[in-house]
Amino acid sequence: MKRVKLQRHRTGIGELVLGSCDGGLCLLGFGDGGLRGGVDDMLKRRFTAEIVEEDDDLLVLARQQIDEYLTGTRRGFDVPLLMVGTEFQKSVWNALMQVPYGTTASYLHIARAIGNPEAARAVGNACKANPIGIMVPCHRIIGSKGRLVGYGGGLPRKEKLLSLEQSHGAR
Repeated sequence: MKRVKLQRHRTGIGELVLGSCDGGLCLLGFGDGGLRGGVDDMLKRRFTAEIVEEDDDLLVLARQQIDEYLTGTRRGFDVPLLMVGTEFQKSVWNALMQVPYGTTASYLHIARAIGNPEAARAVGNACKANPIGIMVPCHRIIGSKGRLVGYGGGLPRKEKLLSLEQSHGAR
């Protein structure tokens, strides 16, 4: 049976929950409600696997890169990702990774980027379902009128992440 290894990581923006499976990071979310519970339910829907609190080299690398990102010394990630979702969700998540550090894009922009300009609302739903926050940067997606809208980690965190990126600027 597959194993999803989970670890928590305390950061300046709160506790993160990271998960790895099959050599890829499959989860990076906010652990405000504790490590288990809703996380287990989501993982069970996506994987047929045993969920264990265990560390591995991939999770160590992911934590290191998150820390570098949060201090402004890293602008991109090279952790292998395991994105589990529908083909539409994966197309959105891949498009999110094309939004440059320190910039934002609208849901409509992403819908157009994936060749489906009528799907802005569905793009929002795919962002909401994104299991790998920060590294798949749904925090960079804003409403079409430039307002901060929706973020699984809460709008204050979204604002903090965008502020961090804008203060360190693109190199």
